[in-house]
Amino acid sequence: MSNLITVSQGVKDSGKILLSNVTVTRKRNLFIGRTWRTLDVKMGVGILAIHLLALFAPFTFTWGAFWAGFSSYVLRGIFGVTLSYHRNLAHHSLKLPKWLEYTFAYLGVLSFQRDPIYWVSMHRYHHQYVDSEKDPHSPTFGFWFSHMGWLFDSGYILEKYQERKNVEDLKNQVFYKIIQRSYLLHIFAFSALVYAFGGFTYLVWVVV
Repeated sequence: MSNLITVSQGVKDSGKILLSNVTVTRKRNLFIGRTWRTLDVKMGVGILAIHLLALFAPFTFTWGAFWAGFSSYVLRGIFGVTLSYHRNLAHHSLKLPKWLEYTFAYLGVLSFQRDPIYWVSMHRYHHQYVDSEKDPHSPTFGFWFSHMGWLFDSGYILEKYQERKNVEDLKNQVFYKIIQRSYLLHIFAFSALVYAFGGFTYLVWVVV
């Protein structure tokens, strides 16, 4: 039974995470018996809304919406998150002209994965303290916490990394500071533009 995840009153794990060598050493409730901050509620509602809207995909399918969604995935997911957020900004694996760096970073903004300063900070801390007490999405709290539970548990992040001192390179650039302060405006504007262009069908296939 040591390889099984036991769930009771939130998330209470013991033993090793299934198919991994990570041992769950602590307990943290995801739902019951914890403080839900306003940010946590908004994040939880947002994630739930995205998954509910995704259920409409089979009923709103058109080839135009499909290819628009695929193109959006390539631009926002591959160029925005994988190339920009991850390889360029977090790891400095490549160097881009500023205009191209900002363009790709903005595509990442539209991926609904938070602003560059937040994303890069969390990822750098993750690599610095991987699978340990200080990992911002540590698997030692259990599989579900490391997978997505940490996304709506802002208290865990505030306990450790409220100041985000590992992204001074981004904080010193006006572009990233503006995006950080106005992040939700870009998300809502993008969603509104997609809806205006293609209605509910494109909202489901491109945004969701």
